[in-house]
Parts: sequence; C-alpha cells; structure tokens
Amino acid sequence: MILDFGSQYTQLIARRVRELGVYSEIKPYYYPIQSIKEENPKGIILSGGPKSVLEEDAITVDKEIFNLGIPILGICYGLQLISHLLGGKVRRAPKREYGKSILKIISSDYLLKGIKDESIVWMSHGDEVFELPEGFILTASTKTNEVAVIENPQKKIFGVQFHPEVSHTEMGKEILSNFIFNYAGAKKSWSLSSFIDESIKEIRERVGKEKVLCALSGGVDSTVTAVLVNKAIGDNLTCVFVNTGLLRLNEYEEMMERFKRLNLNVVGVDASKIFLGSLRGVKDPERKRKIIGRTFIKVFEEKARELGRFKFLAQGTTYPDVIESLPQKGPSSTIKSHHNVGGLPKSMKFKLIEPLRELFKDEVREIGIKLGIDEEFIWQHPFPGPGLAVRIVGEVTEERINTLRLADRILLEEIKNAGVYRDLWQAFCVLLPIKSVGVMGDERTYQNVVAIRMVQSTDGMTANWFHAEHSLLSKISTRIINEVNGINRVVYDITTKPPGTIEWE
Repeated sequence: MILDFGSQYTQLIARRVRELGVYSEIKPYYYPIQSIKEENPKGIILSGGPKSVLEEDAITVDKEIFNLGIPILGICYGLQLISHLLGGKVRRAPKREYGKSILKIISSDYLLKGIKDESIVWMSHGDEVFELPEGFILTASTKTNEVAVIENPQKKIFGVQFHPEVSHTEMGKEILSNFIFNYAGAKKSWSLSSFIDESIKEIRERVGKEKVLCALSGGVDSTVTAVLVNKAIGDNLTCVFVNTGLLRLNEYEEMMERFKRLNLNVVGVDASKIFLGSLRGVKDPERKRKIIGRTFIKVFEEKARELGRFKFLAQGTTYPDVIESLPQKGPSSTIKSHHNVGGLPKSMKFKLIEPLRELFKDEVREIGIKLGIDEEFIWQHPFPGPGLAVRIVGEVTEERINTLRLADRILLEEIKNAGVYRDLWQAFCVLLPIKSVGVMGDERTYQNVVAIRMVQSTDGMTANWFHAEHSLLSKISTRIINEVNGINRVVYDITTKPPGTIEWE
C-alpha cells in the first residue's frame, strides 16, 4: 500500500512495485487506520510530497500506523514524517537540494544490502532531519545532507531522503526490492497474464447470463476493455461507438472497420450534429467537458433503450483517470473532469464493470497485445474523451474542427515519416482563439494560429516536451501553412507537466 502525500512521483512508486512482480495500490494519506488493519498489506510506503512537516497544517498519518507491525518505508516527505512523529527533529535545510547526489553508505547490513557505495541518487527536498528518532540508525549520507537513509531494522521502519522510484536514482529499484522482499516479505505474484485470466473469470462470474453494454471511444482503453469482456461473455456484449463529430479525420469510418476485425458486436451512432449544437457559443473548457459528457450519456441512453435490456455497463476507466478526477483532501485537487470517472447519473441503472480501473496506460497496452490487438492500434497516442473540443481553445464550430483535423493529420503523418511516433506519448495540434498578421503571395493575411504539442511520458502523470529536430518542425509548419486554409502561423509548446497539463483544456 502506498499512502499518497501529493508527490508527483507517487504513481511511479506504484508502477515500480508492480514491475517487481508485487501488486500495489495507492491510497490517500488520510486512509483510515481501521481500513489499513482490515486490508493488512505486506508493507506500506509513505510517498514524498510538496508540503513541510513543520507547517501548522502539515498533512500526516495516525501514529498508530507504526504499531501495526507492518513494515514501512518513508520516501522524502515520508522520511521526514517518520522522524517528526517518532521523536526525531526536522528543520529547514540551509540550501534546498534538487537533482543528483552521491550516496555515501555507512552501513549496508539492512536496507542498503548489495547497494553500490557512491551510487547516484535523486534528491528533491527543502527540509532535513538533524536528529534521529530513538531506535533508528543512520546508514547513508550525501555531501549536502547528513541524514540520507535511516533505519530501524527491529521494527522494520526505514526512511530515504531521495527518490528510489525515479530512473535517475542508479540503484533505486534494488533498494525498493530489498524493502519489498527482505522486510515486507512479499511474493512475486503479480503479472499481467494472471490479471487477464483473473479478470475474465471475475467478469464471467459477476455477469452470469446477463447482458453488458460497452461505450467505445476509439481509444486503447475502451477497446481493450471491450475485447477483455468479449473474451469473458462473448455474444452477451454489445458495444456502441458514438460519432460525436469531434473525432479526427475519417476516424469514425476507420474505427468501425477495425472493430469488425476484432470480432466485436458494434453499433455505430452518428450524433455529430447533436454534439455540435450543444456546444454552440460555449468557450469555457470545463463547461465543454460537462456538456459533452451529458450529451454523450443522453445519446447513449437512447441507443441503449433501443437495443434492449442491459444490466451492466463496461468502461475503459484507468488509474490515472481516477487519480486526476477524484478530489482529495490536502495534497491533490481535481485537475480536470474525466468523462468516465465518478460513477453514473442516477437515471442510468447500470452496474459498472471497469476491469482496467487499477492499471496504468503502459499496463493496458501490454494487456492489449496479449489479447491479440494489433500493435499499431495499441501504440496509438491517447485521445481525450471530449475529442477535438478540448484542442480548440474557445468556441467549437464545424469550420474550426475541419481546420484542426487537417492540421492534425499533417502532424501525425510527418512524425510517423520521421520515425518518432513511438518515441512520443502524445502529439497533436491545438487551434488557438487568436489570429495573427502574415504575408502570403505578397498579400497581407490575418488568420488562425496553431500550436503543436509533442510530449514524452510513461504514464501521462508527468511529461516532458519533445526536443524535436528543427528540420521536422520546419516541415510540419510549412505543410500546415501551405495545405490548410485559414492558418498562417504555427508555434511549438515547450511546457512540461507539471506545471502544465498535456492537453490545453
């Protein structure tokens, strides 16, 4: 169990544990102590976080957690919290430490067994521990931080000031492995192959002879969900693919053909005029998302009634959707609404089936490949539920959608031609609500601006902008301006996540 204190790396901890063959789940830091007792995890990891334990309203855990007999590893804020709660002392560091440091090992008898001395670790903190709690020993330091690792092997409570979960920490995976297997006593029982078998069995048992409806978006998550459910119940699954009018160029027709090849029973609904009508005059991004969500439910409900009686609804909800959408107390807040998270309206009487709810995108892709879905589709970039509506800043009109579609098609063609498509998490164009002066054919123009967004990421929770070759950017820009009427300027977005989100809206 990973208790989240708001670190941007919390999801990465969960993924690293799973990569070691052990199932992990993230819970908010205020997760009730009684629930922890009932679930009785093999071990608990306290994540890092942006706050300070010295603040009046510092976020914390019930001290009873240290008396449960469950091994605990504190990372960064987690280390400071362990020290603070158990009688050690924490202070503001004279100098904030961020980036690479060299770990000087004092003792490698316990958590640091087999860890190379003077290996690189990744620091990110403004506070430091200067007095250890009773019963703890100091086992590693860095040049700027005397207390880098503390351990209480008898109680199996450990703390590291650096982030072992990030790739920059040279032997981070080995440190996590020592905690998970040597102290938490976990067994390697988590694999995606076993997940598929267990999911099919669970879906089959839960559904019985009832019928299931599945809304397809055209993306990887909902398609993998549909194929998984189809493996479990076959003909008792009916899928609905709604053309919202907000899809990419020719995507509706292409996807309907793909679904047929996957042997899915899919009913197509062209509701593009309904969606565009509902968005007329709307500029606020959150309103757009909510209108699209409500309209989708209305269209979907009408089609469901036509198709007969269904007890269950299958959705492609994934872990990042859940984490980003559900409001938390303290460290995290709702970033944006996801159309498939947070339950169903009361009018919809379905019971939900969300087999991917605890999985990250890379795990979903691996499952898709194991299920026999072709790799070209599996590796397509994520596409937002509200479609191009959240890539058009300002009002969504048919003319603006058509303009964006053409620019987007050019971008995707050129990054595929350059062989960098698979290197990217997402690449797309954003149509801005401003115009700029230009010159075409010796004449003044006053036309639209398009922003290109290309990012690299492993799970969408954090992302870096892609350092594209200038020749590639030049080719994309030239083609868009020459081939798409109404665009005379192309700009490149070089914002990381955080602080920006990947999508603009």
